[in-house]
Amino acid sequence: MVEGLAAAVAVISLLRSNYEATEFVRFGSLLGLAFLQAELSRSVERLRRSICDRPHINMTSVWTFAGVLVLPPGLAVVLGVCVYLHLWFRVWRGMSHRPAYRVVYCAAAIVLSCLASGAIVAGWNGLPVGFTGSLRIVEAAAVFTMANAVIVALSVYLHTGGRSLRSLFGTSDDNLLEVTTLVLGTSTALGVVHAPALVPFVLLPVLVLHRSVLVRQLEIAANIDGKTGVLNAHAWHLLGEQELTSAARAKSTLGVLMLDLDHFKQVNDVYGHLAGDAVLKVVATTISQHVRDYDSVGRFGGEEFVVLLPGAAETEVLPVAERVRRAVMAIEVEVPAATGKRVVRGLSVSIGVAVYPAGGTVLERLLHVADSALYQAKNSGRNRVVSLAAA
Repeated sequence: MVEGLAAAVAVISLLRSNYEATEFVRFGSLLGLAFLQAELSRSVERLRRSICDRPHINMTSVWTFAGVLVLPPGLAVVLGVCVYLHLWFRVWRGMSHRPAYRVVYCAAAIVLSCLASGAIVAGWNGLPVGFTGSLRIVEAAAVFTMANAVIVALSVYLHTGGRSLRSLFGTSDDNLLEVTTLVLGTSTALGVVHAPALVPFVLLPVLVLHRSVLVRQLEIAANIDGKTGVLNAHAWHLLGEQELTSAARAKSTLGVLMLDLDHFKQVNDVYGHLAGDAVLKVVATTISQHVRDYDSVGRFGGEEFVVLLPGAAETEVLPVAERVRRAVMAIEVEVPAATGKRVVRGLSVSIGVAVYPAGGTVLERLLHVADSALYQAKNSGRNRVVSLAAA
């Protein structure tokens, strides 16, 4: 539906637009810079794609939004499509994280975003000027961002079923990057109209920004467990120390959950280790979906997970633990097998709970209390939640 709508309005815009020679020169300049930027940052973009598993913000808005501001709607649409075609053939093709149908959908999203935001500045000769014109540009940028975000969020929801703002719209860093590309797009548009000779210099901040974003993603990836997508033990421990310090300063509470899958060895023995890895990933995702957005899930090792719940008292931690326990019981994971697809079901988890400050005032003590509670849950029948104030 999105792609059909984009195709229809794109054709209408192309047929209804009037073109002048100056506009074709601007179009060629923006398209050439977009191609050059993509070629100069091919390795950066491919690496970013390979380590990113959430909505991905690229640099195309610098050029497409500039096109919205200085080109008629028809040429702005063609610019966006050409930018995505070039990226597909030169950068994304062959990457498992970037199949063709996603590129087509994202290109359609860009087309609709360009046309929606272009309607805000339609009728201006060149660029909006003065205070009112500046407000129009800001309004166009807001419409561009909102339209693109909603269309992409729709596909994420239909594909993954994710409901949290983070899963649908990305992190605050992702959205700040998108705003930054729109600011650079506005600067590019101003340069195209008033100082064309200076426009190529926009490439430098775009390339530096792209590389700095990659560095940030690599830092994040170093803290993530590769099999499950949650924090690794080292990163979780560092975050736990920070949260404990904050809780002590604010005289607040901090909940810690330690979880261990019951009889997980049987999954590996019956279905194989690859199936076991798939189960671990689904369990980690399930835990993350059933705690608060600002809670932190980590893999402690093997089939053990840990969760930080800042500001949570025991009366709040126990219901969260019970919710996670019931959610794990409902998990069904389809895994490949020699005889065809098989479904892993009947999972359960034992959970130990500790709460600062009653359970301890240092992280290691809290972990010891939670671990003792976990083993009590194991020894008393498994598939239950146990809380100990001290051990």
